[in-house]
Amino acid sequence: MQFRQKALSKLQSPEELDLPVRFARPQGRLVLAVTVLVMAAGAFWAFTGSVSSKLSAPGILTHAEGSYLLQSPYAGQVTQVFAEEGRLLPPGAPLLQIGTDRGERTVRAVAGGRVTSLAARTGSVLTAGADVATVERVKNADDPLVAMLYVPGAGAGSIPVGASVDLSVGSVPQQRFGVLRGRVEAVGRAPQTPARIAGFLGDRRLATEFSRQGDPVAVLVRLERSSATRSGYRWSSADGPPYALDSTTPVTAAVHLSAQRPVDWLLP
Repeated sequence: MQFRQKALSKLQSPEELDLPVRFARPQGRLVLAVTVLVMAAGAFWAFTGSVSSKLSAPGILTHAEGSYLLQSPYAGQVTQVFAEEGRLLPPGAPLLQIGTDRGERTVRAVAGGRVTSLAARTGSVLTAGADVATVERVKNADDPLVAMLYVPGAGAGSIPVGASVDLSVGSVPQQRFGVLRGRVEAVGRAPQTPARIAGFLGDRRLATEFSRQGDPVAVLVRLERSSATRSGYRWSSADGPPYALDSTTPVTAAVHLSAQRPVDWLLP
């Protein structure tokens, strides 16, 4: 009965049409205004801002012409070694002498260059086709180094020529001397097989390592020169390491890709 009395009183009371209607509290309007501003700023940044990204890839310091693996055309025992690691040789220079069943035979360099490794020693017994030495194709000891990167095929297409590259050198403490600077000079058109990589580097083991994720694309990086550093190249630190860099040194590259607008990620 009490409930019915309240309902009748409500029906008999006039409507309060002259009172203002409160649609939102002041705090709600503030939150709404901030939300609108944030969305507007985000939309403006999506169309006018840019985001840069990096691509990481393994590589090696070498010379532009690469290296070749010299193999013995004779079977026999090494009786004398003429070459030394690090020594420059002209084309046709003798590397070692082998005693065979037909007398002494000499193994010579196919092309001129610097001997980076000798696999044969005096007294070694070789079969025909055995690895003898790795020779780097250089004409002068001070020929500039380059970095050869091996990028998985899916990522190579996003690398533009001229992109800046930061190289972490395996033999250089990065926290102390920073990274080596370079720029992309060329991007391969097709993936390289392990055999082709080995033919350029003169090292089958490295070819297998660079091909773990499938046939990669070769990317040539030209190192930036500097007369202010001991190494002759530009570093992120002021002076870089107090020693020269060696070829065949492994590196890890961070390639700076072209900046993109955030809205491009949303558009097909």
